[in-house]
Amino acid sequence: MFIRNLLFTPVLAVCAFGQGSTGSASFTRDFSFPPVGLASSETAQINLVNIATMSMNANAVAPSCAGTITFTGAGGTTIGSPVPFTTTGAQISSTQLAFSKLGATGNRGEFVASIQATTTIPAKAPCSLVFSLETFDNTTGATHVFLQNSVASGGPIPVLAIGPGNGGH
Repeated sequence: MFIRNLLFTPVLAVCAFGQGSTGSASFTRDFSFPPVGLASSETAQINLVNIATMSMNANAVAPSCAGTITFTGAGGTTIGSPVPFTTTGAQISSTQLAFSKLGATGNRGEFVASIQATTTIPAKAPCSLVFSLETFDNTTGATHVFLQNSVASGGPIPVLAIGPGNGGH
């Protein structure tokens, strides 16, 4: 079963203003996928890429997105530890969840995947994160489920649309 172009909206945006003389603030945006079932013969995978482009400004910093990926089981318990990621330019970062990690009884279990993307303002590097979740058959590699944030409806969901000169938080 394929599900395509599912638009994800941030379920939680947290502002935590930094202390000290730098005047910086740290922002985290959480993106959650809907619950997904995983069979014992499958693996789930999250894929992320930063599609921000390098500014022509001589002082520009290369695009970079960083954060963590968290998998939660059907009982609401975090599976393992959150997995850190950093993706620069067009580099794809992927993280897998094997069925054996679910702790499910039987040959099927459910999970929820979420992405926590963090940046500090003033932004040192642009971040425009595009991501997907897929499940695939361990033997054939055939994809069974595919979920993505939409790029067809006005572009990717930016990890953070606030920067110097945009005001507010």
